[in-house]
Amino acid sequence: MRKSTGTIAGLGAALAMSAALGLGASGTAHAEPATPKSLYPPSALVLGVGYGDDASSPAVQRAVTLSCQPTPTGTHPAPARACAELRAADGEFSTLTESAESGRMCTKEWRPITVTAQGVWDGQRVAYEHTFANNCVKNAAATQLFEF
Repeated sequence: MRKSTGTIAGLGAALAMSAALGLGASGTAHAEPATPKSLYPPSALVLGVGYGDDASSPAVQRAVTLSCQPTPTGTHPAPARACAELRAADGEFSTLTESAESGRMCTKEWRPITVTAQGVWDGQRVAYEHTFANNCVKNAAATQLFEF
């Protein structure tokens, strides 16, 4: 007479495993309905700075990441302030880069520096670039967004 306890034990273990994994009798897993992982729309950016007339000509000198939802984070040195500035400007990068500190004096030297923002802001795709005449003019912009 032949013993079949190994086969029965193996079948019992397989049934227990499928019950634990929720596979049921059919042996197929059921997908959960798609639900958003967050209540906030995505906001994740890569910000860059490079010398040159536009974004296609310079080699990127520096780049940082900035994510504003649900909390400010990233490699940006001041993510909370940068996110607050973007929220206050309603995501309009030009509002931030075209405003300057009053009383700031800069030379008229032409050494263009271009700032870029690529990614998603408040659920919308973003591709922004702005060229300043030189680094002094860039630093005169009343924003922390591109200060890194």
